[in-house]
Amino acid sequence: MTKRIIFTGGTGKAGRHAVPHLLSKGYSILNVDLKPLHLPGVNTLIADLTDSGQAFNALTTHFGFEGFEEGRVPRAPDVVVHFAAIPRVLIEPDNKTYFANVMSTYNVIEAAMKLGVKKVIVASSETTYGVCFAEGDRDYHAFPLEEDYDSDPMDSYGLSKVVNEKTARAFSMRYGADIYALRIGNVIEPHEYGPFAEYVANPPVRKRNAWSYIDARDLGEIVHLCIEKDGLGYQVFNAVNDTITADMPTKQFLAKYAPNTPITREMGEFEAPLSNRKIREVLGFKEQHYWRNYLPK
Repeated sequence: MTKRIIFTGGTGKAGRHAVPHLLSKGYSILNVDLKPLHLPGVNTLIADLTDSGQAFNALTTHFGFEGFEEGRVPRAPDVVVHFAAIPRVLIEPDNKTYFANVMSTYNVIEAAMKLGVKKVIVASSETTYGVCFAEGDRDYHAFPLEEDYDSDPMDSYGLSKVVNEKTARAFSMRYGADIYALRIGNVIEPHEYGPFAEYVANPPVRKRNAWSYIDARDLGEIVHLCIEKDGLGYQVFNAVNDTITADMPTKQFLAKYAPNTPITREMGEFEAPLSNRKIREVLGFKEQHYWRNYLPK
């Protein structure tokens, strides 16, 4: 039977690549957002997920007019993918960013659990590692950045994502559901590789992203792998590509550009400092979009 997926925030930067990828895998998808996606085969329900009533209704609605032909009332989806959020600081006031991201996530997960949904995937962020939106030049605690890192952001966006991870964990334990939180790296769309040559030439500009990234199309595949991998309970996964965005091996690079940060394990020759080892080993992720392939010839 075709899995029915509700994807919140499918109109956003990551979602507009992830949703078509999931559609190509044969899923039935409803996008829930504040703006339409305009993707054939995927309807958009306009909803404010900071309102618990709207969140509950969004998870119990027909995906399209064809639903009325089934002769039964709408039912909850098989999977919820929750990407809807204010996507960074400096778009809305800090308190609104925190409120919107925390309450929408709480409302969506609560509704999913009480409706019997057994799989929820939520968008967390690289900002939980505390450097991306830090005040001033701040060092990471250690490399590689892995999922057991002591998350300590000082900004409203990163803080909201830490809270969302705790919310996901609490509901997973209470309801025995699979809830996977993706710590998504700097999302790069296909047209955004132009500056990478400059990044390589001026390494400090990428410190806040830990010299790492995630291609939006590869992120769609990570979501697909999460949908298909059952039985893990609560999990956090770094959602990033394989390699450091630099012109020298990782160990040599970090010794030069992050000399005060300890290295806690042997890293791959060009392994990204924000490591995706867990999604490779647990989910079987295989990168398809290597940044060097998109540099100008």
